[in-house]
Amino acid sequence: MAPSASTQEQAVLVSWSGGKDSCFALFEIQKASTIRVEALITTVTRDFDRVSMHGVRRVLLERQAESLGLPLRQIFITKGAGNDEYERSMGETFALYQRRGIDVVVFGDLFLQDIRTYRERLLARFNMTGSFPVWGRDTTQFMREFIRLGFKAIIVCVDPRQLDPAFCGRLLDEDLLTDLPRGVDPCGENGEFHTFVFDGPNFRNPVKFSTGEIVCRDSFWFCDLVPVDQ
Repeated sequence: MAPSASTQEQAVLVSWSGGKDSCFALFEIQKASTIRVEALITTVTRDFDRVSMHGVRRVLLERQAESLGLPLRQIFITKGAGNDEYERSMGETFALYQRRGIDVVVFGDLFLQDIRTYRERLLARFNMTGSFPVWGRDTTQFMREFIRLGFKAIIVCVDPRQLDPAFCGRLLDEDLLTDLPRGVDPCGENGEFHTFVFDGPNFRNPVKFSTGEIVCRDSFWFCDLVPVDQ
């Protein structure tokens, strides 16, 4: 007997930064046996060969996807790319997968309505929709559950206008939650900081690295992660 339409597997894309929010969103949808992740999609700044905004080396992004056992689609943009270039590059990828019958993209956004609206409008151009599995969660509880589940992550980028650069390179743990100043979102949802997840319950093995230099570039502070042989 053929499976009913309601139990057929649905293929989706996951908008992937390599950080905790997209990782937790992935973890949530992986609980559903009817959802299959077709690919993680990530923007990479070609000039730096690093994940855009987060500054993580591309080789670590690739090792992360390998540990998760998922295909990775890298979307290359130039240094200082404007919105037109970003939308053109993303749009080419959306159109490619939409032609393959995939019409849902999963995001790890938590509460910024303007960002969600922007994503939904962009997707609508390609007859696609967004899925937001962690939307509306209390960010303190989100972080505590993330830690409790065994995810491991490190802060790789800090906006010094919102958070002391001394937090760059710190691990996400209960001590970090205690030390974050009042007014800083525990998930950095307002852009205070960005992270790289290197282990967790959906990883086959940890992504190994050592911490390198902490440098200021384009008004943001970055902690370089140096790949270590697996």
